[in-house]
Amino acid sequence: MSLDKLASLLVLILLIEMMVSVGLAVSLADLLAVVSNIRLLVRALLANYVLVPAATLILLYLFRVQPILAVGFLLIAVCPGAPFAPPLTSLARGNVHVSVGSMAILAACSAVLAPVLLSFLIPFAAHGASLKIDTVKIVTTLLMTQLLPLAIGLLVRHKRPQLAQRLQKPANALTGLLSLIVFALVIGLQFQTLQQIRARGSLGICILILLCLLAGWFLAGPPTATRRAMALTTAARNIGVALVIATASFPGSAAVTAVVIFGIFQILLLLAVALAIGRLAPASQPA
Repeated sequence: MSLDKLASLLVLILLIEMMVSVGLAVSLADLLAVVSNIRLLVRALLANYVLVPAATLILLYLFRVQPILAVGFLLIAVCPGAPFAPPLTSLARGNVHVSVGSMAILAACSAVLAPVLLSFLIPFAAHGASLKIDTVKIVTTLLMTQLLPLAIGLLVRHKRPQLAQRLQKPANALTGLLSLIVFALVIGLQFQTLQQIRARGSLGICILILLCLLAGWFLAGPPTATRRAMALTTAARNIGVALVIATASFPGSAAVTAVVIFGIFQILLLLAVALAIGRLAPASQPA
């Protein structure tokens, strides 16, 4: 097995395990807190599937990003629902229940919406290059590796909450270990491309993360705890889902590199933001 194929397999395993872990951590109350608040749900969907992709397209145009790299950043733009959003929200003293519920709903929606949106957006960034994805194949893959594992985790949490609680710690540890292995492997495979990243590219990534934060913050509405939760949940894009699509449709390309680079930047930057907000701002009452 080649290293590229090994990386693709490990990415699939990581996504499956990650989604089970997410399901184990989400209670029915967390989901109802978001689903029952139609206004908040619509705003979350608008921020994540309209504003973030639109901002990404504008930045790609302004920075004149080459097509294959642009596809990688579009993948990030259409894949919300990262599982580390709730811990970041906790650090920022935000409404963790809103973050957990939103994260789970966005992760589930992305199984269908991400490939569909991507097939629509790629032509705007491809500039005539022949870059396409098999939408049906990707949707099927994500339903099996994202939505089904998430449903299994949710079912265990609902039927056997004590078992789910006991499984959370080892599941999270396994997610962390697999993430490190996948990132190390992909970085090794894409090392030469990574070396070509300039300060201008780093600036563009930081601006995109900032715009994601602002989209979530301003659309969330009061109270402040909900704003913090939605801002960090919107900014925390799901690298696992993006990598599954990238390695399946554009294996060994700069699109994979773009996803990995963004993943590194977002973890470091969002952690700093969450810590700063948590220290500087007083705790607010949950919505």
